[in-house]
Amino acid sequence: MLTVKVKIPAHADYETILPLAVPDFKEVRSFASHLHSLGKYWRGELFGWQAEYTPESDKKPEDSKMTFTPADFWIGESGIWFFSLMWEHGKDKDPVEFLDDRGIVK
Repeated sequence: MLTVKVKIPAHADYETILPLAVPDFKEVRSFASHLHSLGKYWRGELFGWQAEYTPESDKKPEDSKMTFTPADFWIGESGIWFFSLMWEHGKDKDPVEFLDDRGIVK
């Protein structure tokens, strides 16, 4: 399989629809869990998508009731396909998942 990246010019009266490879959630979760177990910042490309992992920090987020900044992992492009995991209940608890797939034609 050949994976390519494209920029789609926006037109007011036309929508471009292209095939797109979306990774298996099980594989994404497994990779994110591995990064989380290492506890080190990572940024790169995964399954053809930009992705990033940021470990938990003791720093309190601005304008938040949280007492720490949770670890988080994200992959994708918001508005097309985007998936994230946030360990908002603590690094030893299950992460909260978020999926933005509004760009996927159903």
